[in-house]
Amino acid sequence: MNYRTLGKTGMQVSELAMGGGFVVSSVVEREQGIAAIHRALELGVNYIDTAPGYGDSQAVIGEALRGVTQPVIVSTKFGYEPQPFEPQNKDFLWRSLENSLRLLGREQIDMLMIHEPDRESPNFFDWWTDKVHFTGPVLEVQQEAKAQGLTRFIGAAGTTPYPMARVLKTGHFDVLLTAFQYSLLWREAEWEVLPAAMGLGMGIIIGSPLQQGWLSARFDDEVNHAPWLNLPRRRQFQALYSYLDEINLPITEVGLRFVISNPNISCVLMGARSPEQVEQNVAAVEKGPLSPEILAALKEIADMVPFRPYEEPYGMPFGEEGK
Repeated sequence: MNYRTLGKTGMQVSELAMGGGFVVSSVVEREQGIAAIHRALELGVNYIDTAPGYGDSQAVIGEALRGVTQPVIVSTKFGYEPQPFEPQNKDFLWRSLENSLRLLGREQIDMLMIHEPDRESPNFFDWWTDKVHFTGPVLEVQQEAKAQGLTRFIGAAGTTPYPMARVLKTGHFDVLLTAFQYSLLWREAEWEVLPAAMGLGMGIIIGSPLQQGWLSARFDDEVNHAPWLNLPRRRQFQALYSYLDEINLPITEVGLRFVISNPNISCVLMGARSPEQVEQNVAAVEKGPLSPEILAALKEIADMVPFRPYEEPYGMPFGEEGK
């Protein structure tokens, strides 16, 4: 496993990290999740990301890390607990953090991120009490938690690449976690949010590199016939599949290796739910960055649909035709 510096935090993180966004709804899934975490640690993964909104993720990670002596970097976020959550209420924000510390079994969170900002409405620019400087209760609690030693660093996590760039430029944050915006075919983060983070020397974490199912496997028949798939995206997937046949590489491997091919990215999160999936993902990443020739060809395919088509869902996985 290779390691990279997480921006100005100075922490060394594994190129491939564990995303805790799995929802545990049964004993079997819980046991598999714990086994997946243990296998990831054995293979050199040293960073796990989670959040209160990820089902039982924090509790499972806390159980998995109980008794583990090797250093593990853990990040979590605000929100969702207690319910109904009031993101403008500092008491609720503190209770969210305290609950995360309890479930994770830790005295300190390595990175505490905004996930449920201090918003007053669903409009991104109304998330902040001060809409010019992007400050408010959630940032205040982050900074107070850092001053008290309850977190080492603070970050911003989200799926909105353009407004997020303005938030980062305030200089308040150490780390960026962006999801759904940087992958083989979805690259809107390249326009503003990644340059903003790079300009500030921030650590950059990429979530959902396989787009919650879009790139988790090949779905040739559905690409050709699914009535819900718009024409530009259909043609783009057909071009991608044709190129994967040409270079004879699996889509998941190419998806993960694409992200680590960018030297400005600190790490990519995998959504593995079993030890076997962890092993497959680690094996893919250990093959290293893709060649310049492959990256150039993939860029041409990505440029076929440079922006998300109207009403295209973030997490519409293939294999659910008609949904």
